This record gives sequence, structure tokens and C-alpha cells, in this order.
Amino acid sequence: MGVPPTAGRPNHESMSKRMQEAKGQIEADKTYPIDEAIELAKKTSTVKFDASIELHLKLGIDPGKTDQLVRGTISLPHMAGKTKRVAAFVDADKEAEAKAAGADVIGSEELINEIVNKGKIDFDVAVATPSMMPKIAKAAKVLGPRGLMPNPKTDTVDTDVAKMIKEQKAGKMSFRNDNGGNLHQIIGKVSQAEAEVKANFEAFLGAIKKAKPASSKGIFLKGAYLTTSMGPSIKVEVE
Repeated sequence: MGVPPTAGRPNHESMSKRMQEAKGQIEADKTYPIDEAIELAKKTSTVKFDASIELHLKLGIDPGKTDQLVRGTISLPHMAGKTKRVAAFVDADKEAEAKAAGADVIGSEELINEIVNKGKIDFDVAVATPSMMPKIAKAAKVLGPRGLMPNPKTDTVDTDVAKMIKEQKAGKMSFRNDNGGNLHQIIGKVSQAEAEVKANFEAFLGAIKKAKPASSKGIFLKGAYLTTSMGPSIKVEVE
């Protein structure tokens, strides 16, 4: 017997039906309190894996103006998922400190040359000492597009190597608005307790409010939406 031509392929009709059923549980024109929104997000997740819960914010900024960029770093209190692999670009006298702090990849010019020549990257975030930044500059074309270039504004360039590595291992992450004036952030997993996801939501929202540019006028938080991976959008109260 031959193999049916659809064997092994996603059943798009079934997926579409599940999505329509999930959307049917949400009132499109309603703004939900965060507790209810999280409950709905978990309930309407249609995938078989442990989906991420994402927060999407529409900001009242002009993304074309450099003085209205919203960026910063945060460590959410209850992040689930894999531990980040951290690369430390340091001079020889800092290598032992980096290793003791838990860096997964440690090096200087030899590591930089390998990245430039081979494009090989085996880490999720990079930290560096200020003295290494002129040397890392030649790898910017490789690291930059992937968001891996160390930067003082994201707390990944400092003389305190151990502090940077430990913060990254603990889940510190950077955020920045996109070209449309939006921010996107994973704040939990469907498997997590609702109280943990709520704490992450509140922590991230607090960080964004503190990062409001002084030149931004009018309503700053224009909209907030929760979604899960391939799940429907749920509008959330933010004030």
C-alpha cells in the first residue's frame, strides 16, 4: 500500500479549526484584566508543546527619533526555559574569573578571528571588558545582525566580568522597540503557574514605564496584548 500524499504533513484544516475554536473563547472588543487574560492564554493554546506566553506592547513613540527609543535590560522573576550560553571576551588575566562565574565560551582575539573567518557562534549572549571592544569591532558584521554585539546599554560591557556573567545566567535580558514602535517579550510558559506569569508581566511593564522617553508625549502605553505560540491575541488592561 502506498503512503498517502498528506502523511507526515500538518493537518492545516484541523489546525485552523482549533484556532477558530480558541478565538471563539475571546471577545475581540474586550480588554481583559491580566489574571483573566493569562487564564485565557493558557486555555486557548492550541499546540502540543509547552508554548511561550508573549506580551506585545504598542507604544506612543516616534521610532524614527533616536531620543524616543525604548531600550533597557531586565531580569524577570520567574523565567522558564533553557539557561543561556554565555561567551566572555576577555584578556588572559580575566579568563579564570570568567570561568569561575560560569561562562560557556571564553576567549579573546583567537575567538574573535574564528567568528570572523568561520561565522561559528556557539552562544546566546556575549559579554566583554571595555579593553576588548576595539578588537571585537571587526566581528560586528557577524555579531550585530544576530543581536550578539556587547553593548554598555545592555549591561554586557563592564570591567566586572563575574557580575555580567552571573546576571546573564540568571536570565537578564535586553529589550528594544522595533521600527513600528512596538515591543515584544516572552513573559512565561503555558506550563507555568498563573501567579508567576503575572509577576513577570508586572515586572516587565514596570521596566517599560520607567524607560519612557522624556520626549514622548501623550499616551505612552497605547495597547497591550497576550498571545501564545500560534495562539489568538488577547487585549490586556495596562493601567
